[in-house]
Amino acid sequence: MGSHRRLVPSGFDRGASAALCALSAAAAALGAVPAAAAPHDDTRAEVDRLYEEAERATEAYNKADERADSLRGQVRDAQDDIARQQERINVQRAELGSLAGAQYRSGGIDPTLALLFSDGPADYLDKAAALDRITVHQAGELKDLQEAMRHLTQERTEAAGKLAELEKSRRAAAAHKRTVEQKLAEARRLLNSLPSAERAAFDRVSRSGRADMPGLGDAAPSSARAAAAVAAARSALGKPYIWGAAGPSGFDCSGLMQWSYAQAGVSLPRTSQAQRNAGRQVPLSQARPGDLVTYRSDASHVGMYMGNGQVIHAPYPGAPVRYDPVGMMPISSVTRV
Repeated sequence: MGSHRRLVPSGFDRGASAALCALSAAAAALGAVPAAAAPHDDTRAEVDRLYEEAERATEAYNKADERADSLRGQVRDAQDDIARQQERINVQRAELGSLAGAQYRSGGIDPTLALLFSDGPADYLDKAAALDRITVHQAGELKDLQEAMRHLTQERTEAAGKLAELEKSRRAAAAHKRTVEQKLAEARRLLNSLPSAERAAFDRVSRSGRADMPGLGDAAPSSARAAAAVAAARSALGKPYIWGAAGPSGFDCSGLMQWSYAQAGVSLPRTSQAQRNAGRQVPLSQARPGDLVTYRSDASHVGMYMGNGQVIHAPYPGAPVRYDPVGMMPISSVTRV
């Protein structure tokens, strides 16, 4: 998402802007009242706003979903650990049962009677020493068992907390998903309300293979892994925007960055906000192919710098992965991975 650019004239790119200007000029030549175009302008601005809000909700969804995935792994590991601890406790209990039986057999009578029934002092002392050893060992085993049970109780409490947090993340992801779907549905409804000529001009921006695409220059990526990520991103040109997707058949903005760098053997975080901090930040004037460019103050959109003032990104629903000017929106940061 995110190539809805209300603040910069390249919001629909130069070709689409020219087409819309031509439509307005034609309307004026026919004597149309200038104010008549305002509702359509407002509609396009509202579509841009809805796409922007949907993108923020998408990144929030990605964050909640990523957190849920992490918690699922933690809960799974905790449950495995609990099962192993329970098995060890069962073994310790069995050993303590055996010790208790031995203690009963060796020391279940009064020491005076034990001396009377002994074959002699030496036999009594042997039995007493054995009983003492059993008692000391039993005390150690009991202490170990108590510590294991305490740790098991703590693990179960933590696992229960993680399960509750997992459920909370699931609910948050579902809520963000509903928000995205509602905003995208409203954006589509507004687009469909535009006159066919203006809707066609808007749609033309969403097609790949723009004829006015400038060259990317000869700037070299900053590293071999950046070069591999650039090659991967280029291979995704024309793939559809699918919110919440991280390839290979479709992408949202941060999903494209994560997938591209994964092809280079680099694991990036899932959200654009986290990707902003996934490396060293550099000035835009020093950007090189493979650098991540995040947009807006909340870093809710991200693209990859490709050279000659161009980025590749997944713009918004209906607009496939494509090149756009790096200044298409207010830039938050440039990050070298």
